[in-house]
Amino acid sequence: MPRSDFTSTHWSIVLRAGKADGSDARDALAFLCQRYWYPLYVFLRKKGIDPERAEDVTQSFFARLIEKHALEHAAPSRGRFRSFLLVSMQNFLANEWDHEHAQKRGGNRKIVSLNIEDGESKLRFEPAHELTPEKIFDRAWAVRLLELVVGRLAKEFADKGKATDFNYLKPFLAGKHADESYERTATEMGVSFATFRQAAHRMRKRYRELLRAEVAETVASEDEIDDEIRGLFEALAG
Repeated sequence: MPRSDFTSTHWSIVLRAGKADGSDARDALAFLCQRYWYPLYVFLRKKGIDPERAEDVTQSFFARLIEKHALEHAAPSRGRFRSFLLVSMQNFLANEWDHEHAQKRGGNRKIVSLNIEDGESKLRFEPAHELTPEKIFDRAWAVRLLELVVGRLAKEFADKGKATDFNYLKPFLAGKHADESYERTATEMGVSFATFRQAAHRMRKRYRELLRAEVAETVASEDEIDDEIRGLFEALAG
């Protein structure tokens, strides 16, 4: 059972977007679209939909969530936000998407500006086509989530005036480098081996904290965090 005091920022935004009217709902949904459009876009592209139509479907999907108040039916108790979005998109494609009427259904009403060129660029680095669209969606979701976490970590360093330190430390996030790599980078940075290794350890610890916090915002309870993280890394492994 979910803990009564467990709150999740993204689910709170979902509920606000589902219940509000006008600009508040639009702003809430714009945040979600900006954050999670890419996994949905990749899902559509892997289903054989061309870039222009995939962009239109993505925009229409988020617009339709507002039009039909679909988010009113979303709730943290119903599971992961990731699963909710994928199932919603699958239903949208099966039951509601009509390309010929896309302009009427929101295809021309932009919820948010999508950087399709960047999306297509990243798409070229996705695994080979033997993965199903659903598996590709999970992988793209994991990639996007890790991008957000690294971005938050970089901002923390920058806010402390340590952006340069972060650039030195970032390659060591995975924690798989040999001591020689630590020593070489410590020398380049102008600090001792021990100081650099300790800094790398602290960075990885903070990275794990931010990762858990980010995942916590998309699941129903704290009990699901570890399972979700494990599932996302399995998706990354292909």
